[in-house]
Amino acid sequence: MRTKVAIVGGGAAGLMAAYAAADRGLDVTVFERNSRPARKVMITGKGRCNVTNNCDLDTFMANTPHGGRFMYSAFSAFTCSDTISFFEKQGVPLKTERGNRVFPVSDKAVDIVDALVSAASDRGVMFINARVADIIEENRCVTSVITDAGKEFFFDKVILATGGCSYPVTGSTGDGYEFARRLGHTVTELRPSLVPIMTKESFCSKLCGLSLKNVQLSLYEEGKKKPVYSELGEMMFTDFGITGPLVLSASAYVDKEADKYTIIIDLKPALDREALDKRILRDFAEEPNKDFINALDKLLPKRMIPIIVHNSGIDPRTKVNSVTREERQRLISALKELKMHILRLRPIEEAVVTSGGIKLKEIDPATMQSKLIGGLYFAGEIIDVDCFTGGFNLQTAFSTGYLAGISV
Repeated sequence: MRTKVAIVGGGAAGLMAAYAAADRGLDVTVFERNSRPARKVMITGKGRCNVTNNCDLDTFMANTPHGGRFMYSAFSAFTCSDTISFFEKQGVPLKTERGNRVFPVSDKAVDIVDALVSAASDRGVMFINARVADIIEENRCVTSVITDAGKEFFFDKVILATGGCSYPVTGSTGDGYEFARRLGHTVTELRPSLVPIMTKESFCSKLCGLSLKNVQLSLYEEGKKKPVYSELGEMMFTDFGITGPLVLSASAYVDKEADKYTIIIDLKPALDREALDKRILRDFAEEPNKDFINALDKLLPKRMIPIIVHNSGIDPRTKVNSVTREERQRLISALKELKMHILRLRPIEEAVVTSGGIKLKEIDPATMQSKLIGGLYFAGEIIDVDCFTGGFNLQTAFSTGYLAGISV
């Protein structure tokens, strides 16, 4: 008689686990509360789906600030190359873009979702559209799954892949944490990670919608001279503060006391202060009688100019041929040190991923099996592992899902 496996949650991790288990001849059933699986995958990468990162093990570990060592076995079992190969064999051609981010050539997340569902369905996986209400154990071993309609299904193994608390509209409402607690597991503090940042400065709302490319964002913690995070990339201003890839990655370094952090943006990271001064002098020399406020359009987006002029402390109506060296140095500082003070992170419901989850010491990293309950496995965001942006979190889902699937 074939081993019967229940997978609670039909997201990226659950579907990969279903494929891996069914591919080995097991009798697999996926319980998914939404009418369509993997709704969160559908919205990743702005609907394009950054499916993985085309990188090696060392790079993956460096981009996994929480739980990197724990992920070694899972990532070795199913690498980024394996993910690329899996989807291309499923008929989804992929492409690698800046930062080694991997996307479907079609730029459609639905192609990734359809490939996952097809890979599972083609191997006989059964899907039940129902919300699981409880997981039952006897003598410290799982025995069955009960739906919210009160129906009980008996299984030999259960893989819990219910996701975190982020984007609850997609079905990630934290049910899995409660199941794990009832079964004796510890759930570490749940916090938003890869989330927009609220700032104290009012100028952010004035710049709402403005995107900046090729800027350097550095995050400083109070009392420390070196930045805790610094990276080159893209960001955007919002009505409450800032967002975008750089900001989301920086948020992973912000702890509970968010207001002790400061962000500094270098708007011209490719130029040191001396080179930037020469560039400014060239621009000023072209029209020496221009007012200072009208002479920065080659350096900055139009909407940013009043902010930088204000921060420089230079009279906006000063003719550029009258701007002193000392004033230019203040302008350079304003361009290379645009400062923002963090008020707090946006709510966990707006986070790309949940930081925190099932305590790693209670999971066997070689199999994803619970150390407390026989036949219980974990996969995906429910585990206390989270990564930076760039496809690393989806790869974590695929790697842990695959390892759980082959381990059952």
